[in-house]
Formats: sequence, structure tokens, C-alpha cells
Amino acid sequence: MEKCKYFGKCGGCKYQDIEYKEQLEKKKKEIQELLGIKEIKVFSGEPFFYRNRMDFAVSEKGIGLKEKGNWDKVINIDECLISNKKINELIKQTKKSVDKIKPFDERTKQGTLKNIVIRAPRYSSSVSFVLNKDSEELEKAEGEIKKLAEEISAENILITYVPRKSPVSISEEFKIIKGNGKLKEKFLGKTFYFSAQGFFQTNSALTEEMHKYVNSLLKKYETKNKTLIDLYSGVGCFGIINSELFKEVLILENFPDCVKYAEENIKENKIKNAKIVELDAKELKELKFDENSIIITDPPRKGMHKKTINEIKKRVPELIIYVSCNPKKFSEELKEFNEYELKSIALFDFFPHTPHIEIVAELVKKME
Repeated sequence: MEKCKYFGKCGGCKYQDIEYKEQLEKKKKEIQELLGIKEIKVFSGEPFFYRNRMDFAVSEKGIGLKEKGNWDKVINIDECLISNKKINELIKQTKKSVDKIKPFDERTKQGTLKNIVIRAPRYSSSVSFVLNKDSEELEKAEGEIKKLAEEISAENILITYVPRKSPVSISEEFKIIKGNGKLKEKFLGKTFYFSAQGFFQTNSALTEEMHKYVNSLLKKYETKNKTLIDLYSGVGCFGIINSELFKEVLILENFPDCVKYAEENIKENKIKNAKIVELDAKELKELKFDENSIIITDPPRKGMHKKTINEIKKRVPELIIYVSCNPKKFSEELKEFNEYELKSIALFDFFPHTPHIEIVAELVKKME
């Protein structure tokens, strides 16, 4: 098993001292106990070099990750074994930035360069230099980044501005130095664009496997005269990939940037039967749909809003496919769906060497 030289010091990976097969068994058992279900399909990919996004911390010694147990200390790294090869190339290319721009000190809250966010899905890449917007040296930092942009091989270079006390590494306040700020990925022959500042799954290969699996679940049902409702849709991946199976697809999203890219992705893929509904999922009651519908829901870690759950229960769709990055929260919400049978669970190990788990649940309306 490949072993990271920073393991134990770096706060990133927790399971790298456990054989990968054992990690999968551990996660499978966790879901079995949580949901009281024996049969679980487990999908895994490459345990190393899988991540397409990393948010790196900075210090005067270089760039790296937070030290285990010490939020204000940075472990300087030369490579990261869970980051993909392109990210590792870009680590080397961006390291000199800390010599040019004063790193931000987490304790004193002084300095300019807070983070470097590197993203490298399979068809594009970006580097975002996250700056303390309250720094007095912004103009100097911007000038240095413009020079560095010529040496860095990423298609997109951005400057992101965040408040001095903010812990975030993305913001609506940003400037594009090189490229168009747009990233590209492909799943099952469909092309997806998304913002370098937006959310997107960080394990490209296994995300494609998940889409393949969800598509295979849907093909077990009679769908050609039904409506697919894609809740918490992001840039529209589930709706677009499965559009050919349905009469109509409604893609629900309320974050403006995602709405913009979802519309672009519908056009890019020449989808004729899908439309964007700019609506918060908790306002689902505003949407016209009935039991002749199928729902795919992919909520954030906090799960679905109570109003959303109540509205789904009221309309009683034949099938709900629930994609969850928080199985504990899913187990709590599952109790609300008494009229549904948990027909299958699949576990996708998006994050090897960490405790995080992604699941896909197939909920089928019980026969009366």
C-alpha cells in the first residue's frame, strides 16, 4: 500500500494506516448497522490520486495542509497522494507564490495570501489565489499573481477575495486573470460546465460510476410517460444524463450561478425535454407534479428541509432516488418515509483514506 510521508502529521487522511479492503469493509459495516440492511453494493475506484479539488493552506515555508490537531499550523508538502496528478503538477508550479505574496497568519489575522484552491477535473483546471480582502498589499499581490499566471499551466487563474476573519476559500467576489473561470467535465457522454467557484463532486471517476448506477436503477422502471424531478440539482447532471428516459425533466436549483450553468449544459447537450425551475427545494409546493413522477434528490450534508420532505410525502411519487453524503442524516429522514420500501443501498467510496461515505438509496412506494 502506498504510504504518504505526511500521514500522521497532516490532518487530511485518517485511514491510510488501514488496508484499503478493510476501509471498505469498515464503511460497509457502518452503513449496515446504521440502516439495518445486509445487502449493500460497494463501488470503489483508485484509492490514490483521485481528488480533483484541493484547498491548500499557505505558510512562509510553502503550501500544504493543516497540521493534525493544530488549526493554525501548516504542513508544507511537495505532493499529495489523494490529489490527482494534475493537481500535484500545479502544486509545484504555485509554490513560489509564497515567496512573492505574504502568507496570511491565522493567529494574528495579518497577511495577504490565505489559500490556494486547485481544481483539475478531467477536461480542465483552475488555480484560485484566495486573498485577504482587508490586506493593504492587495495591489502588489495582484501584480505578482498576474506574472505567475504566465508560468502556471492551468487554463484558469483567479483571484478570490474573502474577509480577513472568514474561513471560506470561495466567494462571489473574484477576478479572472486567465481563462474564463469555467471548468469542464464529462459523464456518460454528456458535457458539463461549472464555475471554478462552484460545488462539484471531487472524485470524477467514481462520480461517473454513480451516474451509471443511477441510470441503471431508473431503467428498471417504466419512465417514458413520467416526469423526472431533479432536486438540489447543481448544474443539472442527474436531470440531463437521464433525460432520454423521461417525457419531461424539471431541474430545480436556486443558486444563481448553478442555474446559469445548468441552462448552458441543457443547451450544450441539446436536451429538448428539460427545463430549469429556479426554486428553493423547500418551496417544492410551488411546483406542479403528481404521483406520475420520479424524484432524484441530492441534498447537502444538512439533508432536506422539513417542508421538502412533507411535500414529497404529500405527492407520493412512485420512486425516490436519494443521493446522500451524510448517511446519518439520511437514516433520520428515512423514518419520515413510511409509505416507502428501502429497496436497495449502494455505497460509493468517493473519499478513500477518510471516514466520509456517499450512498445512493432506492425508495419505492409500497403497494397498497
